[in-house]
Amino acid sequence: MVKHLPPAVKQLLTLRNPNPLPAPVDHKLRSVLTKTYRSAVDRNATTAWLVLTACALTTVNRPPTMAQFYNFIRPSDADSRSLGASSSFGEIVNKAALVREAVLKSVIFVGVPRAILSFAAFNEAMDPDVRAALRTASLRDGTPQNIDETVERGKALWRSIYRPHDEKLHDKLGSYHPDFISFIIQSYGTVLSPLPGATRSALDLSGRDDPHQGNLSRAQGSVVGIACLRAEERVVPQLTSHVFGLLKARYEENQSPEDEWLSTDEGTEWVIRTVDDLVEVVRSEDASPRPQVKL
Repeated sequence: MVKHLPPAVKQLLTLRNPNPLPAPVDHKLRSVLTKTYRSAVDRNATTAWLVLTACALTTVNRPPTMAQFYNFIRPSDADSRSLGASSSFGEIVNKAALVREAVLKSVIFVGVPRAILSFAAFNEAMDPDVRAALRTASLRDGTPQNIDETVERGKALWRSIYRPHDEKLHDKLGSYHPDFISFIIQSYGTVLSPLPGATRSALDLSGRDDPHQGNLSRAQGSVVGIACLRAEERVVPQLTSHVFGLLKARYEENQSPEDEWLSTDEGTEWVIRTVDDLVEVVRSEDASPRPQVKL
């Protein structure tokens, strides 16, 4: 059994920027969180704000910002509550569940490693009673009884986002590797699409007995894609596809007023600009000097 890394390997792992970049100082992040949150409140889009903030911070890979984010939505002082942040236990449990679900969905766009770091930082920052009130049983275990339903859910979401090019794109991606498109469709059905049942918004309350805790709508799933891909940068074709996905969400039935607005031209533009506002501040620290590692 290997218990220790060889010295040469250990030294190699200290090179090539092994650690996440630093988070902005607290007052800078709090300032942009306040600005964007107030903008969301003015537009009745606080669910989307929670989702896009969680996904943008996950994508730029600044784990400490997730703790700062939690502290912003879980304030204890009256000044913070005046911003409209959570003041009741049910509110913060609901918001924490929505953030957690957004980070889970971000895996499809930015991968497992960044999601793990983001999850870990957010989980550590949470109050123990909030953490204890979040769902612990998986709703996504694959079984022979639910696999067909899951795949069909993925195909339906695929069609909703990419129509009229859905079949052409399906075949193109499948030509790259026969399992690639199967993986995508199953991921869409398992992770990106809403779970069966009611969805939740930032205005709801939640607790351990909430069977639909954290369930995000079809439009909010597109907000996840846009936030991750906009923050990722240099993936314009994929970003464009998911921008169209949000715009096409306007044709979904029984949308909430928030989702109806988000899927308008104005709402979609607001999502993109808000991600840019957050990312600009978080990445403002990137130009600071880095300690050099000597061999």
